Amino acid sequence: MGLFELIAAVDAAEKTLTVFNPEAGVPAALRDHFADRNLRIERADAAAGPSNYAVLSRDDEFLAAIDVSDVLAPARGVEPGFTPETYEAVLDELDETMFTSYDTERMIAASKEIEDRAWRSAAGELHAGFQTCARFASQADVYDHLADRGELDVHVYARPEGRDALSPSPEPTFHLSTATEIRDSWFVAYDGDGLDAAKCALLAEERQEGSFYGFWTYDPGTVDDLLDHLRSTYAVPEADGTAADGG
Repeated sequence: MGLFELIAAVDAAEKTLTVFNPEAGVPAALRDHFADRNLRIERADAAAGPSNYAVLSRDDEFLAAIDVSDVLAPARGVEPGFTPETYEAVLDELDETMFTSYDTERMIAASKEIEDRAWRSAAGELHAGFQTCARFASQADVYDHLADRGELDVHVYARPEGRDALSPSPEPTFHLSTATEIRDSWFVAYDGDGLDAAKCALLAEERQEGSFYGFWTYDPGTVDDLLDHLRSTYAVPEADGTAADGG
């Protein structure tokens, strides 16, 4: 399954947040709160039960429930709240819910969360797509440090544009390709050094200049699907003098 197909698969699994017995203004506040997420928000009235009680579902499957005040509470931790510790109940289940309009700044912030996790672990594999070598140049020092960290194995994917700007450092490993999905997608994925609980990924497509549509995930199966595609399609590194053409 290619990068765009992975995004489409997550997009197809639409989720609904239903607010029972909402107070005035609550549904609107939730819509504002999740304005950049592909999440349907509905209201419902029940003869019995608490007010402002939210239930997250997918089709007819119950996922989680939470008080709306907890959803709207200020996020703890680093923006944009990527780490699992900043999520409770419903927000845990919003993993793999599409975001629809992240700009470059928010994409960088989310990417840093995954890079930091890989840095702390100092082992396993970190895979990152920068679209072009020219775009990677501004992060080259960061990724050189990551590649030197313990047993961490770092892989960078990009189109050859701006290749002359790359340093002669043998690390990280470069995978150059003219594939459309490499040009138009931004991704960072960490394999958790084989631990399912530590796996995480960010994947998005640049559908308009500077505007990204995609998802983040802690689901080990989705992370594995992403990494399996990268490893099998772009196995030939830049150091071998050739560029992969997959996707």
